[in-house]
Amino acid sequence: MDEELENQNAAEGQDWADAEQSADSMVGSERILNQDEIDSLLGFDLSDEEAAERSGIRAIINSALVSYERLPMLEIVFDRLVRYMTTSLRNFTSDNVEVSLDNISSIRFGDYLNSIPLPAILSVFKAEELENYGLLTVDSNLIYSIVDVLLGGRRGTAAMRIEGRPYTTIERVLVQRMVEVVLADAKLAFEPLTPVTFTLDRLETNPRFAAIARPPNAAILVKLRVDMEDRGGRIELLLPYATLEPIRKMLLQQFMGEKFGRDNIWEGHLATELWTTQMEVRAVLDEQQISLREVLDLQVGQTIMLNATPDSLIELRAGTIPLTRGRMGRRNHHIAVRVEAPLTPHARRAVQSLK
Repeated sequence: MDEELENQNAAEGQDWADAEQSADSMVGSERILNQDEIDSLLGFDLSDEEAAERSGIRAIINSALVSYERLPMLEIVFDRLVRYMTTSLRNFTSDNVEVSLDNISSIRFGDYLNSIPLPAILSVFKAEELENYGLLTVDSNLIYSIVDVLLGGRRGTAAMRIEGRPYTTIERVLVQRMVEVVLADAKLAFEPLTPVTFTLDRLETNPRFAAIARPPNAAILVKLRVDMEDRGGRIELLLPYATLEPIRKMLLQQFMGEKFGRDNIWEGHLATELWTTQMEVRAVLDEQQISLREVLDLQVGQTIMLNATPDSLIELRAGTIPLTRGRMGRRNHHIAVRVEAPLTPHARRAVQSLK
């Protein structure tokens, strides 16, 4: 009996040892993700920060944003803006300026404010006809470059930067003049699409004071690169979707002047065919309601008395639609109707819809 208990305990101990060894082997076989795989899973790959394609959890988070590609006319407008800015900034600085369009993307307004590299000057402007605001950000590199160029700095020397101090009044005034030039070019870029006047509202250096929308709201971010030989910087133009909403239908156009839901050639052809269509018009002397029994009892030769006299007005109808009223008479050997009243409102609306 004792030997059986010892054998049973030995078997149970062996089972526990096998289970622990199996667990250890499973733990040892677990694969630990490295940093690159974690970044790829979360969608926060720092080496591809500017990529338009997002993956992982970040793609799910940003899925609520509306892609700017649904507004194809925006690309045409911003391409025009780049051409206008190249010419205007050359005249403004008397230097060889090249403006390029880096990127157009959708972003949440709060995320953009948190991503602005400071120091920078944020220009809040108002779109008068759209009754809303936009944001134009000038980074520190471009600020010092513009100040250096406008104050006679020699070419081939990098702009001197003094970090840790606020911008002076002269620097703010010079940047304000450049911002006004850019806003004037933006007005010209939108001109073929719709008249929009952009007026500068204020300049800010703290993003907290440049809040023109709620943090979760979506916005269009346009990044422009300004190069002046060995100097330059970046201008970022941010337009909330609420600002673009009044002209959303125009921005949905595939090309300038496109009309939605209408075809002028087909409209003209349809109107021509309708004007030449033959239509039956009936002259109704009188209407009476009688029972079906009385209709079945009618005999040949019976007379039905009408509630109309020779001077009563009769009604002209096209199907069930009343057109006008007139008096019945005779012209030569034909019975005629002389129109005594204008077209009814219902008939007039039907005729106007064809014009």
